Amino acid sequence: MVTTDVAQLSRECNAWRETLRSYRDEFGQLKSRLQEVAGRQSQKEALQEVEHLDNQFHIHLINIHDLKQAIKGHDRRITSENSLNDGQIADDTVTDHEHLYDDYQNLEHTLQDLRKEFADFISRAR
Repeated sequence: MVTTDVAQLSRECNAWRETLRSYRDEFGQLKSRLQEVAGRQSQKEALQEVEHLDNQFHIHLINIHDLKQAIKGHDRRITSENSLNDGQIADDTVTDHEHLYDDYQNLEHTLQDLRKEFADFISRAR
């Protein structure tokens, strides 16, 4: 068991979840925008790119949801261990926190790449 700033870990979890909510809203809007633009496309390559982007949005909206749920469960675990163990949490919990942070950063990087890919497509589709 380690003594850790449990409040800090919980704040980090809440911040990650809030950012993921923002991404969910943004990428839901981008997916809708893609559908609007798709109706004006007729070239095979453009339609293939629409399909690719639509699939990526779908996959990453699921990834956002799954990571958000994992963080929520982790935060509950932190709170539970804190109350049961006089402010201490297990080493595994801290390790899990670090892994979730890595997952969060990787997803964030992927989403930024997807956002750029979408912007590039929109600029070519005009």
